[in-house]
Amino acid sequence: MRTRSLLALLLLIPLVDAFVLVAIVGSGVLTALQTVALVVLTGLIGMILVRAEGRNTLVRFQQKAATGSAPTDELLDGGLLIAAGAFLLTPGLVTDLIGFLLVLPPTRYPIRIALKRWVIVPYLDKQTDGFATGNVWTFGFPDADGDSDPFGSGGFDVGPGGSSPGTGGGADDIGNDDPLGASGSTTDDEEYVDVDFEVSDDSSRES
Repeated sequence: MRTRSLLALLLLIPLVDAFVLVAIVGSGVLTALQTVALVVLTGLIGMILVRAEGRNTLVRFQQKAATGSAPTDELLDGGLLIAAGAFLLTPGLVTDLIGFLLVLPPTRYPIRIALKRWVIVPYLDKQTDGFATGNVWTFGFPDADGDSDPFGSGGFDVGPGGSSPGTGGGADDIGNDDPLGASGSTTDDEEYVDVDFEVSDDSSRES
């Protein structure tokens, strides 16, 4: 869906540009020759700026690569400068305006930040299941809302009678002195037999 919208927008820009040129010539603000000269002049100035900004971006890219840093911003700037060159080479005032917005640093940097935040990062996050931004769960299982619950649904699964797996019984077993749980518990008919052992000290007798 996004690809179709982008293609429709790219096809709409030349159409709008043609209407703008016709309106300028038809209103008498500029003659046809002056309009063509203006389009050519803006294209030439824009290409000079693209070249200068391309060199600066390449220098920053080399500096970051030499220090071992990831040149993420420089790669995005390079892509934006390529797009700016394409718009500036397209005849028209609207395309030249878009090209200047992409090539000038005061306007290119906000575009780069927005592109990185709303397009690049969500795409990488979706492709890597959150590893691109570190937004991943590392313990337990995520619930339906995407939150990580270390013990399942709000803790250990509680079975019938309030007992949890691996225990001998439910809440009634709390405080029971029988360490064996339900499997080793005694009934009311059984009794405990206490056996006392007496240890004699043989060493005292021999002395």
